[in-house]
Amino acid sequence: MDAGTVTAVSDLVAALTREVPDFPAPGIQFKDLTPLFADARGLAAVAEALAEAAAGADLVAGLDARGFLVGAAVATRLGTGVLAVRKGGKLPPPVRSEAYSLEYGTATLEIPADGIAVAGRRVVLVDDVLATGGTLAAAKRLLEHAGATVTAAAVVLELAGLGGRDAVAPLPVHSLRCC
Repeated sequence: MDAGTVTAVSDLVAALTREVPDFPAPGIQFKDLTPLFADARGLAAVAEALAEAAAGADLVAGLDARGFLVGAAVATRLGTGVLAVRKGGKLPPPVRSEAYSLEYGTATLEIPADGIAVAGRRVVLVDDVLATGGTLAAAKRLLEHAGATVTAAAVVLELAGLGGRDAVAPLPVHSLRCC
């Protein structure tokens, strides 16, 4: 991917991202990517750019919930399948699960324990936003415990200064825009 492509996609992401002040709590500037996903040109550009960053993967893991949208688009571009990494309690048993800490408590991610072969596969994690990195780190552990090799993470937007990259280091992280 050349620098001109990265800049064009980054500018498109910026133009189609809606900022919502004080959501979900006072002082938070929520980055709403819904307008980007609803724009055909925007979604196509994001899918293409993240697919380039994910080259070599044979499975895309889209993280609940907006990562499902981006992950499916990236998987289509790569010609791979997509695995929905779900929040706890959303899948029928049996499941593999991984608990992790949030700034306000704990959460769990899950994947089916049977019926989907992940062992030995090269998996790229795909999500909409990288903030503290807790969700990506938990997804990485979950898939590695299932026998996958997680090769990279690809996100649309990275929130600088929150330590997200550090939480998944040394995993390569590709982001289309940092703010």
